[in-house]
Amino acid sequence: MSGREKQELEGVTLLGSQGTRYPSDYAPEILESFVNKHPDNDYFVKFNCPEFTSLCPLTGQPDFAAIYISYVPDQRMVESKSLKLYLFSFRNHGDFHEDCVNIIMKDLIRLMDPKYIEVWGKFTPRGGISIDPYCNYGRPGTKWEEMAWYRLSNHDLYPEKIDNR
Repeated sequence: MSGREKQELEGVTLLGSQGTRYPSDYAPEILESFVNKHPDNDYFVKFNCPEFTSLCPLTGQPDFAAIYISYVPDQRMVESKSLKLYLFSFRNHGDFHEDCVNIIMKDLIRLMDPKYIEVWGKFTPRGGISIDPYCNYGRPGTKWEEMAWYRLSNHDLYPEKIDNR
């Protein structure tokens, strides 16, 4: 591995590790990032996480969701294995659905300062109702701030008629 490649991967410790330990509660410190080799290109990175679980903060019952994370990176990107372990850390964490998606978004903003990010949770029904919170962020003072407002104000204009979650 060249010196440049080593520098780009500095701080990435979980990828390829055979001794993976899964956190037992919410663990934002597990998130890792690496250098974006294409910061001058605007492009989306999307993660689909269909097996997200958390706990209801009042009843302790499990909540299940698909979490969708899309972002436009700037200088740093989130490392996917650390993201997987981070999302797993919600398994024993009690928070409402809306809190979970906002916490995920804010932790990722702190980690990598993206140009734009959105997080959408599609939770399975409990008690006959599903909750699908959506949040986003665009860097203030940039075109991304305008895009965030546009996407939020036009979000889910055509919701699904039937969902077999």
